Formats: sequence, C-alpha cells, structure tokens
Amino acid sequence: MCNSCFKDDKNRIFTTFTVEYKGCIIIIRNVPCLECRVCGETTFTDEVSAWLDRIVNSVKNIPQDVSIIDYSKWMELSGNQYY
Repeated sequence: MCNSCFKDDKNRIFTTFTVEYKGCIIIIRNVPCLECRVCGETTFTDEVSAWLDRIVNSVKNIPQDVSIIDYSKWMELSGNQYY
C-alpha cells in the first residue's frame, strides 16, 4: 500500500538512487523499486534498502567526487538476486 495516497496499485520499476556523503556524490543506477501508479511515489523494499546501505558504506570513503554504481551489476558480482 502506498504511504502517500493509501492506494494498493504499485508497479515494479528501476530508478536511480543518489546520496551525498562528505562532499562526494554517490549515484546508484538500476535500483529496483515500487512505484505507485496513482501518485507516483517510489519506495524500496527492506532488502533493497539494506543493499543500498551496504553499497554506500562500501564506496563512501573512496577519495573521489562522484561514484557511479550499477546496482544490478553489483548484485550479480556479489552473487545475489537484484530484484
């Protein structure tokens, strides 16, 4: 159920997750999410959120201004399903 409009009509899509950490921008592409067909709000499953935290923690201390990660490739390399 959508947290914004309380409708139960979601579609599985892929999106880009972006976070800034100490001046570094971390971009994670091809992240699976659920999008409400009524209002457009996107949410991540608990499992995807946990993997996003792991990915960010793995790359946040790399000394560069921008990190671009492909979620699906990261999951394949780690031997996990990405959806």
